[in-house]
Amino acid sequence: VQLQASGGGSVQPGDSLRLSCAASGRAFGNCAMAWFRQAPGKKREFVAAVSRTGGSTYYADSVKGRFAISRYKAMNTLDLQMNSLKPEDTAVYYCAAGCRVITSALRVPAAYDDWGQGTLVTVSS
Repeated sequence: VQLQASGGGSVQPGDSLRLSCAASGRAFGNCAMAWFRQAPGKKREFVAAVSRTGGSTYYADSVKGRFAISRYKAMNTLDLQMNSLKPEDTAVYYCAAGCRVITSALRVPAAYDDWGQGTLVTVSS
């Protein structure tokens, strides 16, 4: 089982980026999937998640209204559209999948079983 994140890069404040996570090895159609991020010297923090059914999405307050998470079950991929990027969004972004995650634990890194390798997003003028 592998998750491969891509799409990171260096941008200026106000720019947009789209991250993508490709899953291989098995289908994640019935699993919750999420994006987390970790800035240097900080703990890994929740960014956004989509529920196991795909019917609900959840966002950290810091990205609500700027980021959008999308899952494409047929292609086993997960995207994160990031708009109006800020310097504080600078971090390594990780995608994660959890097939036993309950709704109340969607924001908890330990609830997820599978992780991608991370992709670096740098926002700087």
